[in-house]
Amino acid sequence: MRVAGIGFRRAATVASLRDAVERAGGGAELLATAASKAEAPAARELAAELGLRLCGLDRAVLEVEETLTHSARVAERFGAGSVAEAAALAAAGPGARLLGPRVVSGDGLATAAIAIGRDE
Repeated sequence: MRVAGIGFRRAATVASLRDAVERAGGGAELLATAASKAEAPAARELAAELGLRLCGLDRAVLEVEETLTHSARVAERFGAGSVAEAAALAAAGPGARLLGPRVVSGDGLATAAIAIGRDE
């Protein structure tokens, strides 16, 4: 399974999120983010636009994932160095790996990372 993990600021738009996912490589079968962000209108709109399920993950799930990048501010708030990377890995399941580090949208308001499951 190919999962797009997303992280974003409150001001992010659907265009911000779409741009980040596209820059990360796209082609996801599932969107994932922190549980507190899963209800954001922009995230829900993107999931609907792409025809994907949006998975919100609790801090306890995110904080056990090893991320390639690290933000102290994000770690303090969400327990993971990168919400996008941790969400992608957690949702893709045990043995998942990132295709690369998170990427940032052109407007700087969103990040995305793609993880693939162990079977890919």
